[in-house]
Amino acid sequence: MTTSMPDIANHTTAQTEGTLDWVGMSNIEMPVMVASKDQAERMVSAHIDAFVNLKEAQAKGIHMSRLYLLIDELSTSNVLNYQSLVSLLDGFISSHQELSDQAKVQFSFDYHLRRKSLISGKEGWKAYPVIITGFLNKGQLTIELTIDVPYSSTCPCSAALARQLIQQAFQDKFAQQSELALTDIHDWLGTTEGIVATPHSQRSVAEVKVKLNSSISEFPITELVDLIENSLKTPVQAAVKREDEQEFARLNGQNLMFCEDAARRLQHSMNQTDKFDDFWLRINHLESLHAHDAVSVTTKGIEGGYQP
Repeated sequence: MTTSMPDIANHTTAQTEGTLDWVGMSNIEMPVMVASKDQAERMVSAHIDAFVNLKEAQAKGIHMSRLYLLIDELSTSNVLNYQSLVSLLDGFISSHQELSDQAKVQFSFDYHLRRKSLISGKEGWKAYPVIITGFLNKGQLTIELTIDVPYSSTCPCSAALARQLIQQAFQDKFAQQSELALTDIHDWLGTTEGIVATPHSQRSVAEVKVKLNSSISEFPITELVDLIENSLKTPVQAAVKREDEQEFARLNGQNLMFCEDAARRLQHSMNQTDKFDDFWLRINHLESLHAHDAVSVTTKGIEGGYQP
């Protein structure tokens, strides 16, 4: 005799009637092959969230295993690109045809890139946190790419105050001399006494989210990293020699930035490209002077677009 197993989700109704915005699974761990523009397909270790809405007020629940198996099929037999993400969302809804008309999936992972040092040409790995999110709401599709890019920021106010102290030290040192030799000044500037103060700088993070359009097939991860780092000019480094560290110091000195300066600089660069339908960015300066962070947030500013 064959005994059928009970299926509570199909054969019982909700204890309390009501629709639910999202039901699904969070923090699913799977390897995923990601198709990134300008890079070979790359395997990443992703944490995945998968959801559909529950529009049927009397339904007991959704079929979570169906969501999992669709993600597993992508993991083992496909590459994560724009079209496969669309197909995955379609599959979420078609597998819950009577229950759901909205779907959401999010892939979070570190994307490693080989980055060259500033002068010596040495290379090292840098990991960039990436989130790829897809929404499908009654046929309306939204696909977003979010990335965090670290860089260095040096405070303009602190730099001005440091210069004032150096000027004062110079005056104290040479005030009694009617004539100064260039070599004396040159040698003094190379001492600790000559550079009596330095401006404070800190590791900073640009969080950037862009809305992609159907003209792309692979995700523009490297392209977006390059745009951000080239705009801010002071990306943190991987492998460095002394000449790289010196160049890094020069770049910081030539690119003094409040968080407002960094946000406007990046906003300007983002507005010069037509690669993205919309963007949102948050600049975080992880202060070395204060115990709190300095933050600036802005968007492309289109009607109906991202809000600050």
